[in-house]
Amino acid sequence: MTSDPSQSDPAAAADDGRVVLDADDVSRALTRISHEILERNKGAADLLLLGLHTRGVPLARRIAERIEAVEGTPVAVGSLDVTMYRDDLRNHPTRAPHKTSLPPAGIDAKTVVLVDDVLYSGRTIRAALDALSDLGRPSAVRLAVLVDRGHRELPIRADHVGKNLPTARSEKVRVRLAETDGADAVLISGAGLTDGPGKDGLA
Repeated sequence: MTSDPSQSDPAAAADDGRVVLDADDVSRALTRISHEILERNKGAADLLLLGLHTRGVPLARRIAERIEAVEGTPVAVGSLDVTMYRDDLRNHPTRAPHKTSLPPAGIDAKTVVLVDDVLYSGRTIRAALDALSDLGRPSAVRLAVLVDRGHRELPIRADHVGKNLPTARSEKVRVRLAETDGADAVLISGAGLTDGPGKDGLA
C-alpha cells in the first residue's frame, strides 16, 4: 500500500494547505487546555475525559497524561461514538460506527469533558450530548476542542479551546495527529469543508 507522505512529514503536509499549528503549537495548546480543565474542576476528582472519534480520542489521552503529570493520579479516559445520533445519517448511510468505551464506574456523577479536534457547526457535539443521555447522568458536561473554526449552527460553545481559527465556510481545516496520521499539525486550505468522521464540518 502506498503511504501518504503527509502522514509522516510535516513539510509534506503543507501540500494539503497552510500550516496554522505545528507540533509544538499543538503540544502547548493541549498543555494549556489541561491546566484550564484542572482549574475549572478544582483538581482531577471525579473527572472523566471522553474523546470523540476519531481524533478526539488521542487528544483526550494526551490531556489525561498531562493532568496526571500535574496531579500525580490517573485520570479516567474513554471514547464516545456518536454515529447513530448524527442528524446526517440519511446523507451518509454507510458511515461506519466506532466503539464507545467507558470506564467501569460509568459517567454517573462525573464531570465529563468531551474532547474533539474541531468545533464547527456544533451538530457533532449535539449528537454527543444525546449519546451521553443514554449512558448515564453526569454531574456536569464540558467541551474541550483543539480548534474552534466558528460558523456555529446550534447554541453550543466550547469551555476550553486550543486555537480560535476564524475561517470561511469554503475553507477546509485538517487536523493531523501522530497517532492517526504520523505527525501533529493543523492545516487550512481554500476548498471544501472539514473532512473526516468526528469533525463538526459534516453535519
